[in-house]
Amino acid sequence: MSALPSHEAQPANPYRLRRDQGPQTVRELRAALGAVAPADLVAFNEALDAARLDDVAQVVTEYRHVWALRTRLEVSEAISAALADTEPVVPAAEVFARYGLGESAA
Repeated sequence: MSALPSHEAQPANPYRLRRDQGPQTVRELRAALGAVAPADLVAFNEALDAARLDDVAQVVTEYRHVWALRTRLEVSEAISAALADTEPVVPAAEVFARYGLGESAA
């Protein structure tokens, strides 16, 4: 057995946005956001204009994720299920307890 990483194709993760998915340029991202949610386009332009040059990539990544959230069927289905009370809701205290965190960790 080798310690080198496997070269086998990994299955696509539906919860991740690959680099080759979605808008690939700032112009494409603006067009995609404007087509899906004009308010997101306004917020993106404001965030981009206010970003330091070191932070531009982070802003672009954030709004690529916003675009994905607005356009992916599995996301809208999950939101609809949660709003329709068909998705079980777990109290925050229970989630924290699962990871050994309590009120003292806050």
